[in-house]
Amino acid sequence: MPKGAKVAVALSGGVDSAMAAFILKRQGYEVLGVHLYLVENPPPDPPLEQLAQALDLPLTVLDLRAEFADKVINYFLRAYARGRTPNPCVKCNAAIKFGVLWEKVREMGADRLATGHYVRLQNAEDGQPGLYRGTDCRKDQSYFLCQVSRQVLPYLLFPLGALTKTEVRRRAQELNLPSLQNCRDSLEICFVQDEHYLDFIQRQQGGLGKPGEVVDRQGHLLGRHRGLECYTVGQRRGLGIPASEPLYVLEIQPEANRLVVGPKAELFSSGLKASGVNWLIEPPAAETTAQVVIRYRHPGVPARLIPSGPSEVTVLFAEPQAAVAAGQAVAFYRNDRVLGGGWIEEKID
Repeated sequence: MPKGAKVAVALSGGVDSAMAAFILKRQGYEVLGVHLYLVENPPPDPPLEQLAQALDLPLTVLDLRAEFADKVINYFLRAYARGRTPNPCVKCNAAIKFGVLWEKVREMGADRLATGHYVRLQNAEDGQPGLYRGTDCRKDQSYFLCQVSRQVLPYLLFPLGALTKTEVRRRAQELNLPSLQNCRDSLEICFVQDEHYLDFIQRQQGGLGKPGEVVDRQGHLLGRHRGLECYTVGQRRGLGIPASEPLYVLEIQPEANRLVVGPKAELFSSGLKASGVNWLIEPPAAETTAQVVIRYRHPGVPARLIPSGPSEVTVLFAEPQAAVAAGQAVAFYRNDRVLGGGWIEEKID
């Protein structure tokens, strides 16, 4: 990319996006700061205008509340209503940050879009742009980008991919930028601010789901649940069911409004079926192998991937894995490269 090319940076006001913008400015690019207005009542913004002035870049605020509500918040609510465990960050990255936002900044004349994600983008062995884990394994965010379109990759920049969070914070302190004083890291669910996610669901939908039965694998009635939104697969606390050994949520059955629980030994699965698979490589036509990550912070497990269509894959683990949750994102890796990712439909016992 030639010096002076125009790069839009998704500027939240936090340390990471500010440092991404600073690095790109130093590299000689024309940098445009873009801040996203996503929720009706956001927390008080950092002094973004002061930050933009300190970085010497123009600032544009894009109102994407309608798109965010439609593509992320409604997805979040529908998933819980269906007894699934959603991942709004994966959905937001694909649909909003690297979907709607990219289209907007391209209309503004931007050649590239940059963010403060801890991931690396580099040419792979096949000569195509490849998405890789960030150098800082503790902050790596590649899992959250597994649904980003392959066609968008050539237009993205991730200036922090080769840095550690410690290095970024140290450099930010040396710059003494105005909005970075006492700045918190991003919230896990940005649209659920000062309340529990169940309070958010209740407020949005006017209540939670109806109470129902809690049963074991054999169908024996063990108790009652408070509403399926209150539980996730793998959960142990809060079940309120006396037993001789700890019980875990094994399965959520929305059609029967039923919660299936059992001991830890019953929590393990030999595989899963995924849909909505997004490939960041040439889609494999036959069975292949990969390291499979079934949730954020999951260490990954070797597995066989068996395609059953353009966007459906059966995954067979080398070793059984605990708490495979329908609705969660599953990402596929090989040598730190993200091959793609999909959405867990069901586990295979």
